[in-house]
Amino acid sequence: MPTVIAVANQKGGVAKTTTVHTLAEALTERGKSVLMIDLDPQACLTYATDSQPDSLDETIHDVLLDRCKASDVLISRDGPDLLPSSIDLAGSEIHLLTKTGREFVLKKALGEVKDDYDVILIDCGPSLGILTINALTAADSVIIPFQAETLSDRGVGQLLETIDDVRSYTNGDLEILGGIATMYDARTNLSKRVLAEVQETHGLHIIDPPVPRSVRVAEAPGDGVSVLAHAGRSKPAAAYREIAEAIEGLL
Repeated sequence: MPTVIAVANQKGGVAKTTTVHTLAEALTERGKSVLMIDLDPQACLTYATDSQPDSLDETIHDVLLDRCKASDVLISRDGPDLLPSSIDLAGSEIHLLTKTGREFVLKKALGEVKDDYDVILIDCGPSLGILTINALTAADSVIIPFQAETLSDRGVGQLLETIDDVRSYTNGDLEILGGIATMYDARTNLSKRVLAEVQETHGLHIIDPPVPRSVRVAEAPGDGVSVLAHAGRSKPAAAYREIAEAIEGLL
């Protein structure tokens, strides 16, 4: 039975794209058939997987506008497949606002390819707009990456309120798999305190272990690979592999 997971947090810079890319690779290592969806107009996931958004004739933007099918833009890879994005996706927000059933457009589009995969991971942009609502409506569950720093608590709280709204109106079965602490520095009291506060304030299950801060993670997209390929023995790579195993156990 395929499962769709939205990776969301409207706060930017919390490693959503890194989390989608690396977990997709780690789940593929574990024998899963995985599809990544880049639902961010900045197209960082598309870049990170060594694709060039500006050279693509069609992307997820064209799928949402019903100009083509998801299978028409799907990029088959040696690893998890990709539905790519481009800056054109920013225009989808305006188009969808005038469309009847706008919250369900992505869910409908995925119907054609969903059964070809075990896991579909959606990289949401840093907003709570209609694209993110589409992702949450199409998803079975949500993962919330957050950086263990000041303001993370506020961002998580806002997202949880949006998830409650989605449950009320478009996806009553939406579950929260948990949060993932990224760029974690175990040497600081701040990181430890924020991690504890997010759990205590919101009752958010944290999928262990926290992913440690490392330049290896930042270097990987420049080579068009995840940290698993760039620095497979690094601490972040080990953490993401453990998280992938934990997620597999939650599905």
